[in-house]
Amino acid sequence: MSQQINLFNPIFLKQKKIFTAVPMAEALGAIVLGTLLMTWYASHNVEQLEQRAASGKTLLAERERRLQDANRQFAPRQKSAALATGVVQAQTELAALRRVEEFIKQGTLGNSAGYAAYFRAFARQNVTGLWLTGVTITGAGTGIGLQGRAMQPTLIPQYIGRLKTEPVMQGKTFASLDIGRPDVAAAPVISPTSSAAVQPVTAQPATGITAAPYVQFSLQSTGVQAK
Repeated sequence: MSQQINLFNPIFLKQKKIFTAVPMAEALGAIVLGTLLMTWYASHNVEQLEQRAASGKTLLAERERRLQDANRQFAPRQKSAALATGVVQAQTELAALRRVEEFIKQGTLGNSAGYAAYFRAFARQNVTGLWLTGVTITGAGTGIGLQGRAMQPTLIPQYIGRLKTEPVMQGKTFASLDIGRPDVAAAPVISPTSSAAVQPVTAQPATGITAAPYVQFSLQSTGVQAK
């Protein structure tokens, strides 16, 4: 009977050395160099971040200082009782003035726009041979009285027709018209006392009455309700 005995053992084989001293030294050197580079880069970044942080702190401190200054300058003030009372009084007076303004605009107290427009209308619508001697305007133009003279009575209706074309006379009509020719004293008679010598002349009293060469008229208008 035969028996085989295996005398092979792997431990007796020649082992290949992978990590020798030189590769390990090179690897260690690369690791150290990489570590140094990473340390420098990290230190550089940390320095930049610190500078930014310092700048941010300075800016924040400046803004806080400005905020404090603004709070001191524009500190909320307590409500003044006197000022509040003054505001209430001013509002009351303003409301009263507005009521007065509305009352005046209604024309109850008179014409708030003045009477210049009436006189401009009278001046524009002039008629040759007719002139005014008196004008009376009452209230807000509700009553207008005209007194004047005309060389011919026919000029008076012509003047009235022209006045009615004026905007300020719209809504008004002349309710009464009086026309008459006034009497005037005759001119004094002057007579010399002597022809031989120059003597002062004397005026003799008027002995007669003659009619004026013009007629005088009086117009009175009244406001009419718009239809």
